[in-house]
Amino acid sequence: MAMEDVAGASSSSMAAAAASDPSHGWQTVSYPKRNRKQQPPRAAAPDLALQANGKAGVFDAVEKRSQERHRALQQQLAARAAGLDDARVAAAAAGYSDDEDSDEAAAPRQEEGEPKKPKKPKVKKPKVTVAEAAALIDAENLAAHLIDISGSYENQQDIQLMRFADYFGRAFVTVSAAQFPWAKMFKESPVSKMVDIPLCHIPEPVIKTAGDWISQRSSDALGDFVLWCIDSIMSELSPPAAGTKGSKKVVQQSPRAQVAIFVVLAMTLRRKPEVLINIMPKIMGSNKYLGQEKLPIIVWVIAQASQGDLVTGMFCWAHSLFPTLCAKSSGNPLARDLVLQLLERILSVPKARSILLNGAVRKGERLVPPSSFDLFMRATFPVSSARVKATERFEAAYPTVKELALAGPPGSKTVKQASQQLLPLCAKAIQENNAELSREAVDVFIWCLTQSTESYKQWERIYPENIEASAAVLSKIAIDWKGVSPKLSVEALKSTVKNFKAKNEAALESATDAGKQASIKEADKHCKVILGKLTRGTTCLKSSLVVIALAVAAGFVLSPDMNIPSELEKLQAMVSSHLSF
Repeated sequence: MAMEDVAGASSSSMAAAAASDPSHGWQTVSYPKRNRKQQPPRAAAPDLALQANGKAGVFDAVEKRSQERHRALQQQLAARAAGLDDARVAAAAAGYSDDEDSDEAAAPRQEEGEPKKPKKPKVKKPKVTVAEAAALIDAENLAAHLIDISGSYENQQDIQLMRFADYFGRAFVTVSAAQFPWAKMFKESPVSKMVDIPLCHIPEPVIKTAGDWISQRSSDALGDFVLWCIDSIMSELSPPAAGTKGSKKVVQQSPRAQVAIFVVLAMTLRRKPEVLINIMPKIMGSNKYLGQEKLPIIVWVIAQASQGDLVTGMFCWAHSLFPTLCAKSSGNPLARDLVLQLLERILSVPKARSILLNGAVRKGERLVPPSSFDLFMRATFPVSSARVKATERFEAAYPTVKELALAGPPGSKTVKQASQQLLPLCAKAIQENNAELSREAVDVFIWCLTQSTESYKQWERIYPENIEASAAVLSKIAIDWKGVSPKLSVEALKSTVKNFKAKNEAALESATDAGKQASIKEADKHCKVILGKLTRGTTCLKSSLVVIALAVAAGFVLSPDMNIPSELEKLQAMVSSHLSF
């Protein structure tokens, strides 16, 4: 009884203290099992009831939980008085944490003995392929949509193009990334197969309807739209934010950069390929679009343009892609392979040679500029120790690329410009200590001389710094005189060689290097040979003309009835043959 009196007294005193406490005897209880930040204690039930404008029953649930907390607190105090340890106290009050209160408010507890409700199986969405989604696109419905957006946004072509892309976005919204893993396909597929992804699935009437509408948009609006599409695709290849060490790089694919973007981009480039020419310098001049993982996208873009116009595709390849990625012989072999695949794809098109030759000069610009041809020539004729597997592929394409680089009407403005740009490049290539490259560069150098008399003056200007190269060219002219001389300007060549002899005498006096002295003497020797041939040719020409004139006069005396006009024509033909040596 004494113990009960003591316990009762203790309990009464605690209850009195709790009643006088403004917090009503509530205490914050922390539990070792839950290392979570506790929420601040909620306001007391009487205060909440007053805030409810005196309406009864609004906060009954809150008051009930408050009473449960209070009973748990009483049990805890009684347990402590009985000497129970903290672990048993925590177990007794484990069901009244703030976290579980929120759980109880969200869902009622399951009564003991009540059977568990079976979980509903997740309904798997049907897998829709690109071909299946494309087959559902109706050309007439697309046409009606295009008419609608053209009228609604009459003077806003950028918005029209966005609504155009939205239409295909809705058409392919059911196609998941797993059904169109474009990054993997582009990485593993050759260019010959990559070019048809994903337009091969689109019905032809849909392509025609979209193409006709695209052709009516301005080049500026289409250029911005093409860049937006490329940016959308490239954004999916951007590296993720830096994470923990050893984390794998994940390529995230959002619906925006899947089938619909590729479809509208391909249709735009095939219908209006010329818009790519204007934006290619921006693409290849920004690091945002460069990188091995992004190169297949650029190759695919140029391939789409080449499907619409072969000349445009070759122009973008020669002016932007090839010089940017293959400027160095030690470049990335994977990049070089993709670049060559695209070239081989372009050249394999039926009648590609004739098509490209007809477009060898586009709006005053050459299809293959001299700088790109110089790079291609060096890649085709490397030193023997630098030959790689790709060298044979360069050799196979070289004749066509050379023909395109040198094509054009003789004496035309573009041909003259090309010859003047190529001549100093060939002079450098001749001196590369590479026999095969030197022979090819000499031939191109001589071609430059045949296109413009200005090339002889240019040769004289660069002669002092390129005596070794000049000696090789003079040697070729002297040895292959019969084949080369008819194509050269006799007067210009004679004047140039005489100037070389004068420069050789001055250079020999000032030269101290033995190697340079040998090159000067070699060049001077060939100058003498060429001058001798030019002098003999002139003498023979004069003698031949005298003999021909005497023969005609004698024939006229012996045969007064001879046909004078026909004989004069024969005389003209003979003189022409002598002029050509």
